[in-house]
Amino acid sequence: MRRRTERIANVVSFILIFVLAKTAAALYTSSSPVVQLTPSNFKSKVLNSNGVVLVEFFAPWCGHCQALTPAWERAATVLKGVATVAALDADEHKALAQEYGIKGFPTIKVFSPGKPPVDYQGARDVKPIVEFALKQVKSLLKERLDGKPTGGSSGKTETSSSIELNSQNFDDLVIKSKDLWIVEFFAPWCGHCKKLAPEWKRASNNLKGKVKLGHVDCDAEKSLMSRFNVQGFPTILVFGHDKDSPQPYEGARTASAIESFALEQLESNMAPPEVSELTGPEIMEAKCAPAAICFVAFLPDILDSKAEGRNKYISTLLSVAEKFKRSPYSYVWAAAGKQAELEKQLGVGGYGYPALLALNIKKGAYAPLKSAFQLDQIVEFVKEAGRGGKGNLAFEGTLKVVPTEPWDGQDGQVVDSDEFSLEELMADDHDTPVNDEL
Repeated sequence: MRRRTERIANVVSFILIFVLAKTAAALYTSSSPVVQLTPSNFKSKVLNSNGVVLVEFFAPWCGHCQALTPAWERAATVLKGVATVAALDADEHKALAQEYGIKGFPTIKVFSPGKPPVDYQGARDVKPIVEFALKQVKSLLKERLDGKPTGGSSGKTETSSSIELNSQNFDDLVIKSKDLWIVEFFAPWCGHCKKLAPEWKRASNNLKGKVKLGHVDCDAEKSLMSRFNVQGFPTILVFGHDKDSPQPYEGARTASAIESFALEQLESNMAPPEVSELTGPEIMEAKCAPAAICFVAFLPDILDSKAEGRNKYISTLLSVAEKFKRSPYSYVWAAAGKQAELEKQLGVGGYGYPALLALNIKKGAYAPLKSAFQLDQIVEFVKEAGRGGKGNLAFEGTLKVVPTEPWDGQDGQVVDSDEFSLEELMADDHDTPVNDEL
């Protein structure tokens, strides 16, 4: 009797598991507003799309995926005609999911024409999902308004941004560079290389300005082939901080996989943040002119803060720079009074020291930090500046920066003034000659 009861329990458990599995597999029905993706339609629905596409990579058995389903369908309904909301069963289509480095569920990626996919890491609710999508749509429309090409990401571009490398330019361009390089070693007759060519071209164009891609023709450059121990084609090597010990790329040979990998490497190989002292116009030109936003701090005189206090201010700025290291911002500082003309141009002084400004040289505008010079307050200030800022003010002409001696890292020295005798200080008025003439 006991065995029979156990058998019945096992059968019931099996049925429950089967029913739950079938229910989970049907996260999105044929009538769902969510576009259901497969390897056969992924390219046409996503990669060749002329609009923004949000893709959820899910597993049917995943509880978080099941919880996301109603919000994802609601987002698809709200965004209908504005952006496409789609889903791919990554459990069924493992190879396609691996191309995009999917390691957990659900993973949401946003695809825009001509750009590598962007991870969505916000709240899994309708409003933040829709707001994020609209932000991507707005960015796409702005690029089109500015006349920038935003065609579908099929890789059909006229030229490639991959740089041709040889034994004459390799060291100067790659080895001596601080940039991240990903280099393909190929042979013109290699079938796998020919298959990779359009993907490599598309990746190089999408990564332009972020990660440098190059290629070496090993038939013509056998010395480079030997130098880096290339034994098959194509071989892809990653030249990060340690240029003498490149690492092999072993991911999928698709543009999307190469792009995702490159951006991950870019973050891990990113140079540590800097906070530079504003000691002359060349620093302003190098750090602030090319930056989307340059944060300029005016710190108290060394006699007021001493070295310990100044280092704390600089450390706070470094913490902010680290938090926003992926943003195109720069950070500089000057001691109070060292750049008097610049302070006057930017209205520094009314809030005392330390003072902090968000400066956009290209737009000729700045905005002051009006709260405390503290980490959490500055972080909020940087976020606000990144969104366009509040209370922006205009400055006219060229900002005036003069050469100054850099801080030596030491406490300031009090300079003794000339001493006066007691007799001079207490002298009566009649001791001073009087001129009666008007």
